[in-house]
Amino acid sequence: MTLLADCAAAKPCVSVVIVNYNAGDLLTDCVRSSLLQVSEVIVVDNASVDGSLSRCEQAFAGTSALRVVRNTRNLGFAAACNIGFREAGCEFVFFLNPDCQIEPGSVAELRDALQADPRVGMVGGLLLNVDGTEQGGARRAIPTPWRSFVRAFGLNRFAQRWPKLFFDFHLHKQPLPDHAVEVEAISGACMLVRRDAVKEVGLWDENYFLHCEDLDWCMRFRRSEWKIMFVPMARVQHALGACSRTRPLFVEWHKHCGMMRFYRKFFRHQYPGFLMWLVALGVWFRFGVISLRHSSRGVGRLFGISGRGV
Repeated sequence: MTLLADCAAAKPCVSVVIVNYNAGDLLTDCVRSSLLQVSEVIVVDNASVDGSLSRCEQAFAGTSALRVVRNTRNLGFAAACNIGFREAGCEFVFFLNPDCQIEPGSVAELRDALQADPRVGMVGGLLLNVDGTEQGGARRAIPTPWRSFVRAFGLNRFAQRWPKLFFDFHLHKQPLPDHAVEVEAISGACMLVRRDAVKEVGLWDENYFLHCEDLDWCMRFRRSEWKIMFVPMARVQHALGACSRTRPLFVEWHKHCGMMRFYRKFFRHQYPGFLMWLVALGVWFRFGVISLRHSSRGVGRLFGISGRGV
Protein backbone atom coordinates (compact mmCIF):
# COMPACT_ATOMS: atom_id res chain seq x y z
CA MET A 1 0.00 0.00 0.00
CA THR A 2 1.10 3.58 -0.51
CA LEU A 3 1.88 5.88 2.38
CA LEU A 4 -1.24 7.88 1.59
CA ALA A 5 -3.42 4.74 1.70
CA ASP A 6 -1.86 3.56 4.96
CA CYS A 7 -2.49 6.89 6.64
CA ALA A 8 -6.01 7.26 5.32
CA ALA A 9 -7.00 4.10 7.18
CA ALA A 10 -5.78 5.50 10.50
CA LYS A 11 -5.76 9.30 10.57
CA PRO A 12 -5.35 12.28 8.24
CA CYS A 13 -1.91 12.11 6.70
CA VAL A 14 0.70 14.79 7.49
CA SER A 15 4.10 15.04 5.81
CA VAL A 16 6.74 17.35 7.28
CA VAL A 17 9.15 19.04 4.88
CA ILE A 18 12.32 20.44 6.47
CA VAL A 19 14.76 22.42 4.34
CA ASN A 20 18.22 22.13 5.85
CA TYR A 21 21.28 24.24 5.27
CA ASN A 22 23.96 23.92 7.96
CA ALA A 23 21.49 23.79 10.84
CA GLY A 24 23.83 21.84 13.08
CA ASP A 25 22.29 19.71 15.82
CA LEU A 26 19.08 21.72 15.59
CA LEU A 27 18.12 19.57 12.60
CA THR A 28 18.21 16.37 14.65
CA ASP A 29 16.12 17.97 17.40
CA CYS A 30 13.59 19.21 14.84
CA VAL A 31 13.25 15.80 13.20
CA ARG A 32 12.90 14.09 16.58
CA SER A 33 10.02 16.36 17.64
CA SER A 34 8.35 15.88 14.25
CA LEU A 35 8.54 12.08 14.01
CA LEU A 36 6.45 11.76 17.15
CA GLN A 37 3.48 13.53 15.56
CA VAL A 38 3.45 12.98 11.79
CA SER A 39 3.40 10.24 9.18
CA GLU A 40 6.67 11.07 7.45
CA VAL A 41 9.51 13.57 7.59
CA ILE A 42 11.29 14.67 4.43
CA VAL A 43 14.57 16.54 4.86
CA VAL A 44 15.65 18.43 1.76
CA ASP A 45 19.31 19.32 2.22
CA ASN A 46 20.73 22.28 0.29
CA ALA A 47 24.32 20.99 0.13
CA SER A 48 25.15 21.47 3.81
CA VAL A 49 28.80 21.19 4.80
CA ASP A 50 28.54 21.20 8.60
CA GLY A 51 27.76 17.51 9.10
CA SER A 52 24.20 18.25 10.23
CA LEU A 53 22.65 15.86 7.73
CA SER A 54 24.96 12.93 8.48
CA ARG A 55 24.44 13.32 12.25
CA CYS A 56 20.69 13.38 11.72
CA GLU A 57 20.79 10.26 9.58
CA GLN A 58 22.88 8.47 12.20
CA ALA A 59 20.46 9.45 14.95
CA PHE A 60 17.51 7.97 13.06
CA ALA A 61 19.18 5.11 11.22
CA GLY A 62 16.61 2.55 10.15
CA THR A 63 13.66 4.93 10.63
CA SER A 64 11.48 4.39 7.57
CA ALA A 65 9.43 7.53 8.26
CA LEU A 66 12.49 9.72 7.56
CA ARG A 67 13.53 10.40 3.97
CA VAL A 68 16.37 12.59 2.78
CA VAL A 69 16.77 14.47 -0.49
CA ARG A 70 20.29 15.75 -1.20
CA ASN A 71 20.71 18.73 -3.48
CA THR A 72 24.14 19.14 -5.04
CA ARG A 73 24.04 22.91 -4.44
CA ASN A 74 22.08 25.43 -2.43
CA LEU A 75 18.92 25.95 -4.50
CA GLY A 76 17.30 28.34 -2.03
CA PHE A 77 14.42 27.85 0.35
CA ALA A 78 11.48 28.03 -2.08
CA ALA A 79 12.97 25.60 -4.61
CA ALA A 80 13.83 23.12 -1.85
CA CYS A 81 10.29 23.41 -0.42
CA ASN A 82 8.89 22.54 -3.83
CA ILE A 83 11.12 19.48 -4.04
CA GLY A 84 9.88 18.37 -0.64
CA PHE A 85 6.26 18.96 -1.58
CA ARG A 86 6.62 16.79 -4.69
CA GLU A 87 8.17 14.03 -2.55
CA ALA A 88 5.46 14.20 0.13
CA GLY A 89 2.82 11.48 0.06
CA CYS A 90 0.27 12.97 2.43
CA GLU A 91 -2.87 15.03 2.11
CA PHE A 92 -1.45 17.75 4.36
CA VAL A 93 2.12 19.06 4.04
CA PHE A 94 3.81 20.82 6.95
CA PHE A 95 6.75 23.11 6.12
CA LEU A 96 8.95 23.46 9.19
CA ASN A 97 12.26 25.23 9.71
CA PRO A 98 15.11 23.07 11.05
CA ASP A 99 15.56 25.43 14.01
CA CYS A 100 12.03 24.61 15.24
CA GLN A 101 10.77 22.04 17.73
CA ILE A 102 7.09 21.14 17.80
CA GLU A 103 5.51 20.83 21.23
CA PRO A 104 3.39 17.68 21.79
CA GLY A 105 -0.08 17.84 20.27
CA SER A 106 0.67 20.86 18.10
CA VAL A 107 0.43 19.08 14.75
CA ALA A 108 -3.00 17.74 15.71
CA GLU A 109 -4.12 21.28 16.59
CA LEU A 110 -2.96 22.56 13.22
CA ARG A 111 -4.53 19.68 11.34
CA ASP A 112 -7.86 20.13 13.15
CA ALA A 113 -7.90 23.84 12.27
CA LEU A 114 -7.21 23.02 8.63
CA GLN A 115 -10.05 20.49 8.55
CA ALA A 116 -12.55 22.68 10.37
CA ASP A 117 -13.40 24.61 7.20
CA PRO A 118 -12.94 23.32 3.63
CA ARG A 119 -11.87 26.82 2.52
CA VAL A 120 -8.96 26.95 4.97
CA GLY A 121 -5.88 26.32 2.87
CA MET A 122 -3.06 27.22 5.23
CA VAL A 123 -2.52 27.32 9.00
CA GLY A 124 0.37 28.32 11.24
CA GLY A 125 1.17 27.94 14.92
CA LEU A 126 2.45 30.09 17.75
CA LEU A 127 6.20 30.61 17.37
CA LEU A 128 7.97 31.01 20.70
CA ASN A 129 11.38 32.42 21.58
CA VAL A 130 13.66 30.40 23.84
CA ASP A 131 12.38 32.44 26.81
CA GLY A 132 8.78 31.48 26.04
CA THR A 133 7.67 34.84 24.66
CA GLU A 134 5.76 35.12 21.40
CA GLN A 135 7.91 35.70 18.35
CA GLY A 136 7.01 38.21 15.68
CA GLY A 137 5.95 36.93 12.27
CA ALA A 138 3.75 33.97 13.18
CA ARG A 139 0.66 36.18 12.81
CA ARG A 140 0.85 39.30 10.73
CA ALA A 141 -0.76 41.50 8.15
CA ILE A 142 0.69 41.83 4.68
CA PRO A 143 3.55 44.39 4.80
CA THR A 144 2.38 46.68 2.02
CA PRO A 145 4.78 49.45 0.97
CA TRP A 146 2.83 51.93 3.13
CA ARG A 147 2.84 49.66 6.19
CA SER A 148 6.56 49.09 5.75
CA PHE A 149 7.11 52.86 5.51
CA VAL A 150 5.10 53.34 8.71
CA ARG A 151 7.14 50.75 10.58
CA ALA A 152 10.51 51.90 9.22
CA PHE A 153 9.98 55.48 10.38
CA GLY A 154 8.32 54.63 13.71
CA LEU A 155 4.94 56.06 12.70
CA ASN A 156 3.22 53.01 14.19
CA ARG A 157 3.34 54.82 17.54
CA PHE A 158 0.39 56.85 16.27
CA ALA A 159 -1.67 53.70 15.67
CA GLN A 160 -3.80 54.14 18.80
CA ARG A 161 -5.04 57.50 17.55
CA TRP A 162 -5.27 56.64 13.83
CA PRO A 163 -5.30 52.82 13.67
CA LYS A 164 -6.26 52.51 10.01
CA LEU A 165 -3.60 54.93 8.82
CA PHE A 166 -0.66 53.84 10.99
CA PHE A 167 -1.37 50.15 11.37
CA ASP A 168 1.65 47.96 12.17
CA PHE A 169 1.71 44.70 10.25
CA HIS A 170 3.22 42.76 13.18
CA LEU A 171 0.43 41.41 15.38
CA HIS A 172 2.37 39.68 18.15
CA LYS A 173 2.02 42.67 20.48
CA GLN A 174 -1.75 42.33 20.37
CA PRO A 175 -3.48 40.08 22.93
CA LEU A 176 -3.06 36.41 22.12
CA PRO A 177 -6.39 34.87 21.04
CA ASP A 178 -7.62 31.68 22.71
CA HIS A 179 -8.83 30.13 19.46
CA ALA A 180 -7.84 29.93 15.80
CA VAL A 181 -8.27 33.26 13.99
CA GLU A 182 -8.02 34.27 10.36
CA VAL A 183 -4.99 36.40 9.46
CA GLU A 184 -3.46 37.80 6.29
CA ALA A 185 -0.14 36.00 6.64
CA ILE A 186 1.79 33.49 8.72
CA SER A 187 5.45 32.44 8.80
CA GLY A 188 7.05 29.95 6.45
CA ALA A 189 8.91 28.61 9.49
CA CYS A 190 5.71 26.80 10.51
CA MET A 191 3.15 26.38 7.75
CA LEU A 192 0.71 23.50 7.25
CA VAL A 193 -1.04 23.51 3.86
CA ARG A 194 -3.78 21.57 2.13
CA ARG A 195 -2.65 19.76 -1.02
CA ASP A 196 -5.80 20.70 -2.94
CA ALA A 197 -5.17 24.38 -2.21
CA VAL A 198 -1.60 24.15 -3.51
CA LYS A 199 -2.87 22.52 -6.71
CA GLU A 200 -5.04 25.59 -7.27
CA VAL A 201 -2.62 28.29 -6.07
CA GLY A 202 0.63 26.82 -7.36
CA LEU A 203 3.92 25.97 -5.69
CA TRP A 204 6.34 28.35 -3.99
CA ASP A 205 7.81 31.05 -6.25
CA GLU A 206 11.39 29.90 -6.88
CA ASN A 207 12.48 33.36 -7.96
CA TYR A 208 12.87 34.08 -4.24
CA PHE A 209 16.06 32.58 -2.86
CA LEU A 210 15.54 33.29 0.84
CA HIS A 211 12.89 35.37 2.66
CA CYS A 212 9.55 36.86 1.53
CA GLU A 213 8.56 33.71 -0.37
CA ASP A 214 6.15 32.91 2.48
CA LEU A 215 4.49 36.32 2.16
CA ASP A 216 4.21 35.74 -1.59
CA TRP A 217 2.46 32.41 -1.00
CA CYS A 218 0.10 33.95 1.56
CA MET A 219 -0.84 36.68 -0.92
CA ARG A 220 -1.58 34.11 -3.61
CA PHE A 221 -3.62 31.91 -1.26
CA ARG A 222 -5.77 34.86 -0.25
CA ARG A 223 -6.21 36.03 -3.85
CA SER A 224 -7.50 32.54 -4.65
CA GLU A 225 -9.93 32.94 -1.71
CA TRP A 226 -8.29 30.37 0.55
CA LYS A 227 -8.36 31.27 4.25
CA ILE A 228 -5.20 31.48 6.36
CA MET A 229 -5.52 30.72 10.07
CA PHE A 230 -3.28 31.38 13.06
CA VAL A 231 -3.62 28.63 15.68
CA PRO A 232 -2.27 29.78 19.08
CA MET A 233 -2.79 26.34 20.65
CA ALA A 234 -0.15 24.88 18.32
CA ARG A 235 3.09 25.84 20.06
CA VAL A 236 6.47 25.67 18.31
CA GLN A 237 9.83 26.61 19.79
CA HIS A 238 11.84 28.58 17.21
CA ALA A 239 15.53 29.43 17.62
CA LEU A 240 15.17 32.40 15.29
CA GLY A 241 18.31 33.23 13.32
CA ALA A 242 20.27 30.23 14.55
CA CYS A 243 20.82 28.96 11.01
CA SER A 244 21.88 32.32 9.57
CA ARG A 245 24.47 33.51 12.08
CA THR A 246 27.45 32.24 10.11
CA ARG A 247 26.52 34.19 6.94
CA PRO A 248 24.51 37.24 8.10
CA LEU A 249 25.23 39.47 5.11
CA PHE A 250 24.39 36.67 2.67
CA VAL A 251 21.04 36.26 4.40
CA GLU A 252 20.37 40.01 4.54
CA TRP A 253 21.19 40.44 0.86
CA HIS A 254 18.67 37.82 -0.19
CA LYS A 255 16.14 39.13 2.33
CA HIS A 256 16.25 42.58 0.77
CA CYS A 257 16.18 41.16 -2.76
CA GLY A 258 13.08 39.25 -1.68
CA MET A 259 11.49 42.44 -0.37
CA MET A 260 12.00 44.15 -3.70
CA ARG A 261 10.57 41.24 -5.68
CA PHE A 262 7.55 41.06 -3.37
CA TYR A 263 6.79 44.78 -3.66
CA ARG A 264 7.22 44.85 -7.43
CA LYS A 265 5.19 41.70 -7.98
CA PHE A 266 2.13 42.69 -5.97
CA PHE A 267 2.11 46.47 -5.56
CA ARG A 268 3.76 47.99 -8.62
CA HIS A 269 0.42 48.80 -10.23
CA GLN A 270 -1.25 49.98 -7.00
CA TYR A 271 1.25 52.65 -5.98
CA PRO A 272 2.57 55.68 -7.90
CA GLY A 273 5.98 55.21 -9.48
CA PHE A 274 7.68 57.78 -7.23
CA LEU A 275 6.43 55.95 -4.13
CA MET A 276 7.79 52.63 -5.36
CA TRP A 277 11.08 54.41 -6.06
CA LEU A 278 11.10 55.65 -2.45
CA VAL A 279 10.33 52.13 -1.25
CA ALA A 280 13.29 50.78 -3.23
CA LEU A 281 15.52 53.52 -1.84
CA GLY A 282 14.39 52.68 1.68
CA VAL A 283 14.98 48.96 1.21
CA TRP A 284 18.55 49.38 -0.04
CA PHE A 285 19.33 52.10 2.48
CA ARG A 286 18.28 49.65 5.18
CA PHE A 287 20.56 47.00 3.69
CA GLY A 288 23.44 49.50 3.66
CA VAL A 289 22.93 50.33 7.34
CA ILE A 290 22.81 46.65 8.28
CA SER A 291 25.93 45.95 6.22
CA LEU A 292 27.84 48.72 7.98
CA ARG A 293 26.69 47.41 11.33
CA HIS A 294 27.93 43.91 10.58
CA SER A 295 31.20 45.28 9.20
CA SER A 296 31.78 47.36 12.33
CA ARG A 297 31.16 44.33 14.52
CA GLY A 298 33.71 42.36 12.51
CA VAL A 299 36.30 45.10 12.95
CA GLY A 300 35.37 45.36 16.61
CA ARG A 301 35.97 41.66 17.17
CA LEU A 302 39.29 41.92 15.34
CA PHE A 303 40.51 44.71 17.63
CA GLY A 304 38.71 43.61 20.76
CA ILE A 305 36.12 46.40 20.82
CA SER A 306 32.31 46.35 20.73
CA GLY A 307 31.37 48.35 17.64
CA ARG A 308 27.88 48.87 19.02
CA GLY A 309 28.05 52.61 18.71
CA VAL A 310 27.93 52.53 14.93
